[in-house]
Amino acid sequence: MHNLDSKSHVRGESVFLDDVPFVRGTLYACVSDSPVAHGVLRSVNTRAAETSDGVVRVITAKDLVGENQIGGILPDEPLLADGEVHFQGQPIAIVVAESEELARKAAQKIEVKIDPLAVVTDPRTAAANGALIIPPKKFVLGDTASAFSNCDHVFEGRADINGQEHLYIETQGAYALPLEKGGLRIYSSTQGPTAVQRTVCRVTGLQMHEVEVDVQRLGGGFGGKEDQANAWACICAVAAQLTKRPVKYALHRMEDMRMTGKRHPYSADYKIGLDRDLKIVAYEVTFFQNAGAACDLSPPVLERTLFHCTNSYFVPNVTATAYSCRTNLPPNTAFRGFGGPQGMFVIESAIAHAADNLKVKASDIQRKNLINNGDEFPYGQKAESEAVSTWTQANSKFDFSKLQAEILEFNGWSKYLKKGVAVMPVCFGISFTKTPMNHARSLVHVYNDGSVAVSTGAVEMGQGVNTKIAQVAARVFGLPIEYVKIHAANTLRIANTSPTAASAAADLNGKATEAACEAIRGRLLKVAKGLIEAKSTTGLSLQDRFVYRKKEKSNLDWHSLVSEAHLQRVNLSEHAHYATPEIGFDWSTAKGNPFAYHVYGTAVIGVTVDCLRGRYEVDFVRCSHDFGSSMNTDIDHGQVEGGIVQGLGWMTMEEVVYDENGKLRSNAFSTYKVPDIYAVPKDISILPLETKRKSAALLNSKAVGEPPLMYSIGAYFAIRNAVKAFSPSASLPFDAPFTPEKVLLALYPTVE
Repeated sequence: MHNLDSKSHVRGESVFLDDVPFVRGTLYACVSDSPVAHGVLRSVNTRAAETSDGVVRVITAKDLVGENQIGGILPDEPLLADGEVHFQGQPIAIVVAESEELARKAAQKIEVKIDPLAVVTDPRTAAANGALIIPPKKFVLGDTASAFSNCDHVFEGRADINGQEHLYIETQGAYALPLEKGGLRIYSSTQGPTAVQRTVCRVTGLQMHEVEVDVQRLGGGFGGKEDQANAWACICAVAAQLTKRPVKYALHRMEDMRMTGKRHPYSADYKIGLDRDLKIVAYEVTFFQNAGAACDLSPPVLERTLFHCTNSYFVPNVTATAYSCRTNLPPNTAFRGFGGPQGMFVIESAIAHAADNLKVKASDIQRKNLINNGDEFPYGQKAESEAVSTWTQANSKFDFSKLQAEILEFNGWSKYLKKGVAVMPVCFGISFTKTPMNHARSLVHVYNDGSVAVSTGAVEMGQGVNTKIAQVAARVFGLPIEYVKIHAANTLRIANTSPTAASAAADLNGKATEAACEAIRGRLLKVAKGLIEAKSTTGLSLQDRFVYRKKEKSNLDWHSLVSEAHLQRVNLSEHAHYATPEIGFDWSTAKGNPFAYHVYGTAVIGVTVDCLRGRYEVDFVRCSHDFGSSMNTDIDHGQVEGGIVQGLGWMTMEEVVYDENGKLRSNAFSTYKVPDIYAVPKDISILPLETKRKSAALLNSKAVGEPPLMYSIGAYFAIRNAVKAFSPSASLPFDAPFTPEKVLLALYPTVE
């Protein structure tokens, strides 16, 4: 079973935002944004723009019908700057014109006067100034203060992790159409249709039943369209409301890079204590999250950092503290992994620090501390662990000791090419950590010609969720996949949805679809019982477009059954609800069971570093991955490969650079390097974990969107090991990404 969209994608037939047919009278929007990162907005002169060719209207904060506020968690983010500007790229005014070109030309004519204020870009500085988004969050397990006194080895250090540009192929955008009686229909490139609906209502003053949001699919999201799509939908909605004409806005790439938030950069301090047997006894960590200028999704991202601060390890004594720091950068936001990778990087840095000083392999420490069944995470949940299983299977297949021996031999005779290897275990929790978000609905229609339509809140963005949901319906009804069509996510068909995020969309929406299909199936089997004169529905099933009695095929086919059910006035539609059971977390105690299950895995990564030039190649990424029982190996393996390569970009080459004035310097493909075909590992080997353990996931499969990205953290440490093979005395701070420039400087440090 392949991805349902494969053929339409390669033929250019798939419909994205830019493919929605224009309605007559469509206007185009463009924003005029702040040229400085922080200041008092004294005046906005729009006269030249208003008289520019083709301009229909210029909109500022005073023109909004509703509230000038789009902050979802905290009301700290105006749609249009008013009074102050807080980051370079913050929207100040909206120009609406007859063409995209005319709108952009006019936007450049808007003049603003801003009295500059101090600019802060460093989260540690923000924390020192008391500029926090929310009060600090903390996890405590055991007693680290007393535990450190009993450790044989204690190491302290710092780790810094940069951000990452989402770089979805389809940029942010929306298309708003006025409807009768003042309503709006919004076509939005968003992972959260309900979030767009709710936020549009806030700025327009409309009620939610007056605003319809429709999402056919996205050209990539990676978390960047979970919350930040709201602003662009609101801009179009406000413009459509005030002009009473359709309005479209699709950002240019450099606009998107300049005005939108990234993966959160972090700076962290750690302290790790081990006993003589290399068991981690105590771990303290303090995270400084760079939230940017507004809350956005920073608090839940911060929370997931804490949830994953010990990765795959059991540490009996943990104190983890996290600060969400307000700076003058675009509000940072969700990104694949949602804060978890940053937490994992820090403990892996602490382990590498300890290994360097103890003259042992980091993998020796990693293996001795893997979490086992029944061990407690710092947040109180007990592990149902596959950490040891994935490590054992990966080691059995890929032979870590042999790889390390081969690399030692190679490095012994190779002068300027050095190889490095690292092992990276992964443990990632699946569920929204805000418990009320773990629910979904599905609307299923069986038409009287036998075809099936399914609508859910899941947004297809290349991850194959529509294919998996279609597989569920086809499986329950015993039909070929061609009988099932998955329709666009639409807030009139499915209301009050959670965003497609947290690797939970297939589980939540798939289980809701399964429940809806099962309800219809039950009604159909009651009809079938009478038609084939069975005593009960026990033993009846739907397979291969026929009704089966136990294993025997009857003469009653699917089409005849559906037709007869329709004649008998049987309900062939169902709207089902699913809520993840047995989860919950209490922040008053910082304890609970936030996750339905965890995904585990172990990867071994090998690299070759050119020690003359600082360049490197990733030779292989080989992993044992916990898929559960995969519903679709093509899609799942594609997700693992894509996650690995995206993670390699974050760890090795994608360097987000802001200057001291808050101006983005890495603002184009010429200055922001992303993985291309030459950066892809020469060998990606994916070994499904052999396990019979049941999970709470859809059809016993496990989520696969986010966990594979974390394997690539190992590439950072593999490169580090190769550099140390060339220069054993090199001082190597833990500072990701490990770009070729940083490698070169590490290979040849300045001599005093």
